[in-house]
Amino acid sequence: MDTQLLAGKVALVTGGSSGIGFGTAKRLMEEGAFVYITGRRKEVLEQAAAKLGSRVKAVQADSSKKEDMLRLANIIKEDNGGLDIIFANAGGGKAIPFEEATEADYRRTFDVNVWGTYLTVQTLLPILRDGASIILNASITAYMGLPGFGLYAATKTAVRSFARSWTTDLKSRGIRVNAVSPGVIPTEGYEVVQGMSAADVQAYADRVSSEIPLGRVGTSEELGDAVVFLASDLSKYITGIELTVDGGMTQVYAGKN
Repeated sequence: MDTQLLAGKVALVTGGSSGIGFGTAKRLMEEGAFVYITGRRKEVLEQAAAKLGSRVKAVQADSSKKEDMLRLANIIKEDNGGLDIIFANAGGGKAIPFEEATEADYRRTFDVNVWGTYLTVQTLLPILRDGASIILNASITAYMGLPGFGLYAATKTAVRSFARSWTTDLKSRGIRVNAVSPGVIPTEGYEVVQGMSAADVQAYADRVSSEIPLGRVGTSEELGDAVVFLASDLSKYITGIELTVDGGMTQVYAGKN
């Protein structure tokens, strides 16, 4: 008897070359899925695929470009006939002081996080099998009112709304749509996007851990566990929800010890 939760499933992880995307792709693969990962940086994407192994295929693609998503859909259809799981993860953003944000900042943040998510799911719908599972990557930032993160938080609020709307849009096909909202999960993005040094990241993780009930920051693989749950039949009666994966940070105030 196969105990893997996703045996025989075909999954897609956008933004799968590093961080949360990479950790989630790893967990999906470990549970038996064949996984496609996408990213814009070809070399980094290929390195990620090599680390993950033979049950992963890398396709260079920008989730906010229609032609890239159509090419991806054609590749998946030709290889496997269809798709069972989408983890729409590609996105990002950095702190921008409210007074300094520009139209370019707005467009860049919304194009990737909102339009990219919308376009990914819309373009892949024709090859998505009935009864499939879609998981969207939101963020606890949407609720925290953090200074400098107004644009980013607004995009993640939109992503959360998509999960509600698409649940009803796709109910006739039995497709479930849910969101995950990661808490503090240090990844390469802290250094690449936020410009933090490794020492800065560690200092931040140490400081914020006292505000998390579980006493520590999370890992990409732990976020991947939540995605595996929402992708599998263990959650077959769950749709339209937001699953917060933050060690209790936004649910319970732990205080500083």
